[in-house]
Amino acid sequence: MHISTKCSVAIHCLIFIYEYGEKQKVTSDLLSLSTGSNPVTIRNIISSLKKDGIISVKFGTGGTTLNCPLHEITLYRVCKAIEPGFISKLFGIHSLPSPLCPIGKNIRNVLDCSYQKIGNDLCESLKNITMKDIVSDYHDIQRKAD
Repeated sequence: MHISTKCSVAIHCLIFIYEYGEKQKVTSDLLSLSTGSNPVTIRNIISSLKKDGIISVKFGTGGTTLNCPLHEITLYRVCKAIEPGFISKLFGIHSLPSPLCPIGKNIRNVLDCSYQKIGNDLCESLKNITMKDIVSDYHDIQRKAD
């Protein structure tokens, strides 16, 4: 199973924007330094989050802010904004099963049933975790580290 690291980078960016967006101008260069990701990757992530309405970006002077409350931003929404087809990419099915074999010619349909159930369960789990939960976890971990 695979969910792109771009989703975790996007979550990192959202936490950073929440924590520092009111105090300073949050730019793609600043987010790049924090995440350790290429600035172009950050700009692509920011563009996707903006397109979904999760964030706003000020033109000219720059600066990124959250566009909605944390409790409205679910992990599902973030993953879908960053990688619209992420669910369909979770599972790979081998490409050349034998059409002469009873199992080979049916394996795709058999696995699709199970994989669809798993995908639905994953989507529901992702919809139940919000950025509010994640920021709360971040604050808890910060307190323990101090």
